[in-house]
Amino acid sequence: MIRKSNLSPFRAALTVLATAASAAVAQDSTNFPVLGEIVRLDPALDELLAPDARIEVLSSGFTWTEGPVWVKEEGHPHGGHLLFCDIPENRVVRWDEGVGARTWMQPSGYTGVADYGAEPGSNGLLLDGKGRLVSCEHGDRRLSVLTAGGGKLTLVDHYQGKRLNSPNDACLGPDGEMIYFTDPPYGLPKRWDDPMRELDFCGVYRLSPDGGVTLLTDQMTRPNGIAFSPDFKTLYVAQSDPEAAVWMAYPVKDDGTLGEGSVFHDATAAFKEGLPGLPDGLKVDAKGNLWATGPGGVYVFTPEGKLLGRISTGERTSNVAWGGDGGTLYLTADTYLCRIRTKVKGAGW
Repeated sequence: MIRKSNLSPFRAALTVLATAASAAVAQDSTNFPVLGEIVRLDPALDELLAPDARIEVLSSGFTWTEGPVWVKEEGHPHGGHLLFCDIPENRVVRWDEGVGARTWMQPSGYTGVADYGAEPGSNGLLLDGKGRLVSCEHGDRRLSVLTAGGGKLTLVDHYQGKRLNSPNDACLGPDGEMIYFTDPPYGLPKRWDDPMRELDFCGVYRLSPDGGVTLLTDQMTRPNGIAFSPDFKTLYVAQSDPEAAVWMAYPVKDDGTLGEGSVFHDATAAFKEGLPGLPDGLKVDAKGNLWATGPGGVYVFTPEGKLLGRISTGERTSNVAWGGDGGTLYLTADTYLCRIRTKVKGAGW
């Protein structure tokens, strides 16, 4: 039976589609209830994470998890559910408290019939201003939107007549309509050396509601995670380049384009010292603190760039998302789905 809902047609469609999802794809973990540790580098971290905060493992057994997004759902006993990607398996997985994880959409990012390398699926996910699911698709090299009827529409797949590399992550602009996204080559079967690559750079773009695409910068070697400050005056972009593992901060101009960027934090040395992972997905809390995945877990920065500590998962940690009542941070870390309770809420909650 489908529960009556006051949701928008698009979020209601997400619920209906989830009802039809297949059975569990990964075992909810009982063997690994927690993992990692909190590395506290500054006492101010105590204002964001309680001394007894733990990294809880919610589910495991995936191939490579990415792109978590929380879908609010009226009437749901826990306020909603989480969607995330298992990129190599070309699927989106749904996780519900007390139910667990199960395949929700497959294929998710590649609809062809030939082999398409190791990472064909969707990557970053977000809900647009109408509550529709937007996917950064590796294999089909596009941003798509899931319609109320369960079909997909292409939002963008070209720039100046050339196909995008493989859209990776995205966020909404201040008007809730503009979509800012990154386009590294990670979804191409041979990545940068793939003969199908048409662009000679990796861009950060803005997509307008009318379909117009603006290149904001082509100066990042491997742009990845992307998020705005709460006041939308700064755009943060992660760069997952082993030789320049940095987070960049760009001032946002009145017309929505970007000024000259500066290095917010450089984690190249941490990566070369052997900490797992590179700068990847990131989110911002309501106070402007940045929660950014990178070498060794999730880095927690003040808006001024001071590193307060790290949520050390011990795994390559790909992305994060706020969920629940806005104070729970969900983490995708290699084969795991995890969460940690915080003392703040995500921006926009």
